[in-house]
Amino acid sequence: MNILIIEDEKPAARLLQRKVEKLGLQVNCMLHSVEESIAWFQNNSHPDLIFLDIQLSDGLSFEIFEQIDIKSAVIFTTAYDEYALRAFKLNSIDYLLKPIDEEELAIAISKFKNQFQKNTISSLDFEAIKRMLVNPLEKEYKKRFSVKIGQQLKVISIEEVECFFSENKGTYIHTFDNRDYLIDSTLEVLETEINPKDFYRVNRKFIVPLKAVKEIQVYSNSRLKIILPTYKDDEVIVARERVSDFKDWIG
Repeated sequence: MNILIIEDEKPAARLLQRKVEKLGLQVNCMLHSVEESIAWFQNNSHPDLIFLDIQLSDGLSFEIFEQIDIKSAVIFTTAYDEYALRAFKLNSIDYLLKPIDEEELAIAISKFKNQFQKNTISSLDFEAIKRMLVNPLEKEYKKRFSVKIGQQLKVISIEEVECFFSENKGTYIHTFDNRDYLIDSTLEVLETEINPKDFYRVNRKFIVPLKAVKEIQVYSNSRLKIILPTYKDDEVIVARERVSDFKDWIG
């Protein structure tokens, strides 16, 4: 049984690999971008199962299906639920929201094994997708953060956050009072902890809350530029491949 992981964040890919192998399966290969995946499929036999992140560094993984007639079963992994219906139309065995729960992962693999043994691939039915998405959407999201300032701890409410950004391998909170605080986290982890209705990751460096979007300007190469109330250190640009989803997010 050949298993492939496509995930742009290498630590997340390795974590998923450990979880999968803990369940008795062997991951044969890991890929990290749309471009790399298309090239790989053009030169390799398709695996039995793919764990596929939807948002990759160079676009949505659905672009792979536009270029390659994928024969493999797919378990989608993502921090966003809005792609469920689109995933439903492909070779979906399951659709797992990050952070991936080991019990849900085991159930998804069990579904795949049952279908693999029957030598057939069928899409997850619509009602099953809806039921699966109910509980994750009711999760309790992070409301505050503790940051260390010298020998003291300061508590920052989620309402104070103007944006999260990464810089020099560190992750920071920028607040509406124009202060920066280093936090012990990553943007990838934060995406799973904050409410996606209120916060959006516009590119690999920034996560912004809707209420902080002061102005949106058309930028080069079909991108958008976001003006925030106080953050001025760098331009906050919506990545080209995320513009459409960003527009949907802001309504």
